Amino acid sequence: MPTDDCTDVLKALADRTRQRIVKALLVGDTTVNELTEQLGLSQYNTSKHLRVLKEAGIVDVRAIGQRREYFIATTFRRRIEREGVTLDFGCCTFRMDRLPD
Repeated sequence: MPTDDCTDVLKALADRTRQRIVKALLVGDTTVNELTEQLGLSQYNTSKHLRVLKEAGIVDVRAIGQRREYFIATTFRRRIEREGVTLDFGCCTFRMDRLPD
C-alpha cells in the first residue's frame, strides 16, 4: 500500500459492501464462501470486492491446500494498530470503528 497516495485505499473503502468485508476480516481470516454466507452476498460479488481490496493493499490471500483464505494485509493491519481506529490520510480520516454491519 503506497503511503503517499491514499486514493486506492479511499476508493476501496468508499463502498459499503467492502467496508463490511473489512469488518468481517478484522475479526478473523476467512474464505470467499464463508464471507458469502456471513454477509448474504453472491460468490461473484464477494470475489469482485475482495479483488478491489487486494489491489488497494487492504486484503491479502494465502493458499491452504485447495482453499484460499483472505485476511487483512500485514501493512494495513500494522497501520490500524499504529493509528488506532481512526486512520488519518492527511486529506481525511476514516473511522474503522464505524464500519457497517
